[in-house]
Amino acid sequence: MLLARLAEVSEQVAATSARSRKIAMLADLFAATPPTEATLVIAYLAGRLPQGRIGVGWSTLKESVPPAGHATLTVAETDAALTALAQATGPGSRTERQRRVHSLMAAATAPEQRFLLRLLTGELRQGALDAIALEGVARAAHAPAADVRRAVMLDGSLPRVATALLAEGPASLERFRLAVGTPVQPMLAHTAKSVADALAALGPCAVEEKLDGIRVQVHRSGDDVRIYTRSLDEITDRLPEVRAVAQELAGDRFILDGEVIALDAAGRPVPFQETASRVGSRVDVTAAAAARPVSPVFFDILAAHDAVLLDLPGRERHMELTRLVPEPLRVRRTVVTDPADPTQCDAAEAFFTDTLDRGHEGVLVKALEAPYSAGRRGRSWLKIKPVHTLDLVVLAVERGHGRRTGLLSNLHLGARAADGTFVMLGKTFKGLTDDMLRWQTDRLRELSVDDDGFTVRVRPELVVEIAYDGLQRSPRYPAGVALRFARVVRHRPDKPATEADTVDQVLAGPQSRVV
Repeated sequence: MLLARLAEVSEQVAATSARSRKIAMLADLFAATPPTEATLVIAYLAGRLPQGRIGVGWSTLKESVPPAGHATLTVAETDAALTALAQATGPGSRTERQRRVHSLMAAATAPEQRFLLRLLTGELRQGALDAIALEGVARAAHAPAADVRRAVMLDGSLPRVATALLAEGPASLERFRLAVGTPVQPMLAHTAKSVADALAALGPCAVEEKLDGIRVQVHRSGDDVRIYTRSLDEITDRLPEVRAVAQELAGDRFILDGEVIALDAAGRPVPFQETASRVGSRVDVTAAAAARPVSPVFFDILAAHDAVLLDLPGRERHMELTRLVPEPLRVRRTVVTDPADPTQCDAAEAFFTDTLDRGHEGVLVKALEAPYSAGRRGRSWLKIKPVHTLDLVVLAVERGHGRRTGLLSNLHLGARAADGTFVMLGKTFKGLTDDMLRWQTDRLRELSVDDDGFTVRVRPELVVEIAYDGLQRSPRYPAGVALRFARVVRHRPDKPATEADTVDQVLAGPQSRVV
C-alpha cells in the first residue's frame, strides 16, 4: 500500500468529527490493506511506531526537504526506513539519522511529509485510535464488531487479530480464546469526581483501595507461573517473590489480576518510582528482591480450574477470588449494597479517607454486577483520587504540530522562588480545548521575548491553574522535582504572577510526596 493512501485517510479522519464517518473511512482503508501490512497501518493511524523510540526529534526534522513530485513510497518501505533509523547508534549516529531522515522525506510527497512529521513527533492525533480502528476492521471483514472486540480482548492485540481477520475472514476469530499463559488486556477505569458521584452512577458496588503500584497479571498452570505487566510484557524473572506466592496458592490453574507494591517498615507504600525501579530492574534480581521486596495484592480473577470467569458479575468473581487467595493478599474493600442508604454512603466516604491516610492514591468503585471488560475503559469501574491544583506561571511555550500547527501549545510551567524568579516544574498541553489554545496563542504572542522557531520564551505574566497528581523526582528541573500528570484547568488572566504558588508551597502541599 502506498503511504499516500494512508496519509490521505489520516487527514480525512482528522477533519471528521462523526464517529460513524470515521469508521466508514477506516473500513474502506482496511478493505484495501494487504493483511501483511495491517499491523503497520493500525499502528501508524494510532500514532505509534512499532520500533518505539527511534531517536528522532525536531532538531533532526527541522530541515526542510523538497517533497517528491508523485507518490511512490510504500508503507513497507517506510517501516524499513524507520527500522534503519532506530538501529543507527554509536559514533556518527546523529549524522546517519539525519541522512536517513532526509532520504525518507525526499521520497515522500508533501502530504506524506506532513503525515510523517506528525507520526515522528507524536502529534498524530486524528482520532483513529484502537476502538475506532477495531470497528473499521470489523466492517471491512464483514464480522460482528462485538466478536472482534472479544477476540482482541482475549488475545491482547488488535493488529494480530486484524491480520488474521483480513486474511481469513470471520471464521478466524474462533482461534482467539482465553488461555492461561496468554496475557489479556486489563480492564481499565473511568474517572469520577467523588465517591458520591460514583455510588450514584453504579448502584450496588464495591469500594476498593487504589494502590500506587505496578499492575500485574499472574498466570499459573501447574508449576509454571508467568507474570505480565499492564502492557502485556512478561516480567516473571524480575519478581521471584510474586512467583513464589502464586505457587503457594491452593489452585494450580488460574489467572489473577492485581498490583505489586513495596511497603516501608511502617507498612506504608514507598514512592511509586522506587516500586517501578525495582520491577524494572533486570540486574541481580535476587539482591534487588532482598533489598526492596514487593508484595502482590490481587483484586480480580479471570480464570480458575479451566473455567473462564470474565463474563461473571464482579460479585461472583470476587467470591471465586476469596476461595483461592487469602485475605492478606487481597485488596481492602467495602461493599455498598444500597447507595441510597446514608449509613453505607458515609462508610464508603470514610473508607476513602482512611485509604488516603494509609498512603494510597484513592479508591476504585466497581459495579457488583458488571463483567470483566478486558481491554476497555469501562463505565462500571470508576476511580476517584483527590484533585489538587496549583497556580503557576507560563515561562515559555512550544509551537504546536499536526492539528495544532500555527498555535502555541505545550506550556513550560514555573513556580515562584524566594528571590522573585521562577523555577520550572514541567510542561503540559493536556486539558487545552481549541478555544483555550487560540486564546493562549494570542496572549502569549503578546508576551513573547524570544523565538527560536520551536520554543517561544515569554514574559512570566500569564498564570494558569494546573491540576496534577503529585510530584516525581527529576534532575532536569532546578527544584529536583516535576509535576506528575499535569493538565490545564483554566487560564487565570485575572491573577498577577506575584500571586502564583511558590516552590515552597508546592513542596509542602497536599501532593508533596515525591515519587
